[in-house]
Amino acid sequence: MRLAPSRILYCASEAYPLIKTGGLADVAGSLVVALQELGHDVLLLLPAYRAVLQKIPKDTPALADLEVLGYSIQLLRSVLPGTKVPILLVHCPALYDRDGTPYHDATGSDWPDNAVRFAVFSHVAARIAQDKFGLNWRADVVHANDWQTGLVPALLHNVPNRPALIFTIHNLAYQGIFDRDTFVALALPEIFWHFEALEYHGGFSFIKGGLIYADRINTVSPNYAKEIQTVAFGHGLEALLQFRSPRLNGILNGIDITVWNPVTDPEIAHTYDEQHLQFKAVNKTDLQRRYGLPEDNTVMLMGLVSRIADQKGIDLILHSLPGWIEKPIQWVILGSGDKVYENLLLELAQRHLLQIAVRIGYDETLAHRIEAGVDVFLMPSRFEPCGLNQLYSQRYGTLPIVSPVGGLLDTVTDASPKTLQNNSATGFLLQDVSITSATNAINRALDLFQNNRSAWKTMQQAAMQKDSSWKRSAKAYTELYEQALLDAEQ
Repeated sequence: MRLAPSRILYCASEAYPLIKTGGLADVAGSLVVALQELGHDVLLLLPAYRAVLQKIPKDTPALADLEVLGYSIQLLRSVLPGTKVPILLVHCPALYDRDGTPYHDATGSDWPDNAVRFAVFSHVAARIAQDKFGLNWRADVVHANDWQTGLVPALLHNVPNRPALIFTIHNLAYQGIFDRDTFVALALPEIFWHFEALEYHGGFSFIKGGLIYADRINTVSPNYAKEIQTVAFGHGLEALLQFRSPRLNGILNGIDITVWNPVTDPEIAHTYDEQHLQFKAVNKTDLQRRYGLPEDNTVMLMGLVSRIADQKGIDLILHSLPGWIEKPIQWVILGSGDKVYENLLLELAQRHLLQIAVRIGYDETLAHRIEAGVDVFLMPSRFEPCGLNQLYSQRYGTLPIVSPVGGLLDTVTDASPKTLQNNSATGFLLQDVSITSATNAINRALDLFQNNRSAWKTMQQAAMQKDSSWKRSAKAYTELYEQALLDAEQ
């Protein structure tokens, strides 16, 4: 076995701060830094989207010119901004240099050529891992993430002296499913057209490439690793995941504690730590002012930064919000997604200007201000592989109210009589995903906020003292890589 440090090719469809649509970007942009700090030789591979090209130097050198599936491609070498982590960008204007998100056009529809876009990306990753472009760098470990890179383990699993293969599931709901004609157009080996390979109910699935051919599979929390082996959370792949369970585990995501740090955060109105929580109130007043809400520290300010989607329990919030109008609660909501839900939230805010404020879209600065300014953060998700906002919230002394699913259950200790007594409580858990449970949890939080500020402060301090850094998680990934290296050599 090759012991750490290892040469790691980290393949992702997005990475903060270059491109972000969700939690994968935060993970990719932070984990690679933590792995490098542990001594690993890490190389991050990304598509050269238009938004990415705008954030790197215009004179970024091209290391190689190649052709993949009929497309002309260059490899651009740069550095992840603000770090020392080298990145390679797969530059193919025909596939990536366009407006919209990495996965959707301006209308929110999937790019019709997503299959070829990420098949090309996967082929490039497989060739880089084997040093087929003369870069004088060969991977010991290839770490692929989500369906967009699911073909990478499939393409590498049978090559001589191959690297160890890791596949991380960030959200099993997205599987990269396409039809037979697309399979043929991608010139994939016919051996993959089998139910024990990529074939899936008459089509084929990118994500199955990772689930079947990786040496080790992991998810982003221990509880989610268990959940996806059930019908309720497996999205049709639970039987496969049960079969692969000896090679499946969960590693909690970390957060970038330099970016998300109330002691140094330049985006917030006043910095603070767990010993100076009085300055958190300054951020609350600032947030109320920015959102046009009455500046009142006695009301409980509730925050939500989220995709506006069923998964996030937005319908539960919409159904319960009118019942809270007469209570001493204000709401600030930031996010985008389902247009029907967006419009309903905007209508509610328009009718209740003194209680509810909504901003549609995403604003990183405003997200920081919300985390610092609100008293509680609501996450009634139907499923949540790990979740990051509850970790950000705890770091800022903002108590999360969360569903008992996925990483939320792994990271939030409910405020029960026992945990309040032993000072281990860090938030509030719903009993289940329902309006009744959400109402009960919010009531419990409001009662504690109004009637026991001493216990509230103790909870804030316990939450802020938790170690949610990537250093802890990166060590767990190093152990996973070593296991995968052993597997690959057997």
